[in-house]
Amino acid sequence: MIFDSHAHYNDHQFSEDREAVLASLPQNNICGVLNCGDTIESSRFCVDLANRYPFIYAAVGVHPESVGEMKESDLDALRAMAKDKKVVAIGEIGLDYHYDDGAAPEMQKYWFKKQIELARELNLPFVVHARDACADTIEVLSEVGYFRGVMHCFSGSRETAEILLKMGMYIGFGGTVTYKNNKKAKEVARIVPSNRYLLETDCPYLPPDGHRGKRNSSLYLPRVVEELALLRGCDTQTIEKETEENTKRLLGL
Repeated sequence: MIFDSHAHYNDHQFSEDREAVLASLPQNNICGVLNCGDTIESSRFCVDLANRYPFIYAAVGVHPESVGEMKESDLDALRAMAKDKKVVAIGEIGLDYHYDDGAAPEMQKYWFKKQIELARELNLPFVVHARDACADTIEVLSEVGYFRGVMHCFSGSRETAEILLKMGMYIGFGGTVTYKNNKKAKEVARIVPSNRYLLETDCPYLPPDGHRGKRNSSLYLPRVVEELALLRGCDTQTIEKETEENTKRLLGL
């Protein structure tokens, strides 16, 4: 079965039909979903949602685009949320240097480090967002020295992937690996070890090829499974089995 290791069903794009979409997932070979927060408020929503569905789990954290307003007390709020039995990870956290109007790099690195340290304190894995910031991401990870995490929607080079894999990190693949011109992701998908890769959607964003322009959901993951099977030279059942096992191992399920 398929485990979606990164989703945002708290997003407003699901406001009108969230219940119907979620109710349809177990009927369509989806055995689990990790729903990831990106602010304190969305993290609370994720915890509430996870407690309403047995197959949904929550990650709580503050995304790099939102750390400009983060306070030390927010770490206490995340720590308190993480006491809930359905919270199994810290995230989505990381670095994003794509936009000029984002938080300063030093501020982003400070809160990224703090949230990894929180994950280590709580013995939880963490979910990393890294955009145009691979070198600094590796620097922060190395400084903290805690590597029980996944590189969500990985977009770096094979060389960067190899460094992260040696650290012990997992690599997440979603709709972008199906894009014809995404040669870097396809190359990484071919070489990542069978026990270190995950499936994800990042829904409602980044739908796979064939569904671009639509709202993404876990229901489109079979297209990603097909692409990974093609790239790795195996059948789709192998992809589903390995990624389900890998996700459950990382999340301690």
